[in-house]
Amino acid sequence: MNNRNATAAIIGAGDFIGGEIAKKFAAEGFTVFAGRRNGDKLASLVASIEGAGGTAHARSLDARKEEEVVSFLGEADRHAPLEVCIFNIGANVNFPILDTTERVFRKVWEMACYSGFLAGREAARLMLPRGQGNIFFTGATASLRGGSGYAAFASAKFGLRAVAQSMARELGPKNIHVAHLVIDSGVDTEWVRQRRLEALGPGALDNPDALMPPASVAESYWQLFQQPRSAWTSEMEIRPFGEKW
Repeated sequence: MNNRNATAAIIGAGDFIGGEIAKKFAAEGFTVFAGRRNGDKLASLVASIEGAGGTAHARSLDARKEEEVVSFLGEADRHAPLEVCIFNIGANVNFPILDTTERVFRKVWEMACYSGFLAGREAARLMLPRGQGNIFFTGATASLRGGSGYAAFASAKFGLRAVAQSMARELGPKNIHVAHLVIDSGVDTEWVRQRRLEALGPGALDNPDALMPPASVAESYWQLFQQPRSAWTSEMEIRPFGEKW
């Protein structure tokens, strides 16, 4: 492992996509700062990274609270220069429009859009004085089109995409790579598998190419990080072989 004097911060380091992103960047020599609500749930991720020879720090983080985001990224940057910040909070919910309460709509927006703005702004604040850095955002099919029952989720993801596009145009000329990754697929998690079985029946999981492995998402983020600035991608769409589009 080639240890780097650099930190990668993962906001939304859950059990699947976020965890795999953390493992990938740790394996490439980054010190990883992983944040999520209920940070005690990150113990197994930290143990896995450290067992493989990497370095990781786990923190409880409510990314909707400005002071917590500032503190989390500031601590990461003090440990080693913050080179990568990946915002990976989902908030995928489905409610018919008449059942979408004000509280649901606002909470989904806070989780999937507002907290992304906070993460991106604070990462940029730390990276700009050094004139380099990478800020990446996890998007979804709902970032591109609304679906039945997804008014709250799609509006938040549309908003996050707009934040990413605006930041890319503003910060790209200052050598900060900003990119939005659209995952146009269900991701292979226990929750998604159960939902597919309930909706489609016993054969729903027969096609091994129908769901996106979390590790493949992590590899896509690594590809974004490795791009030379002469050929930066500001938005990338990924989908598994078996996904129709």
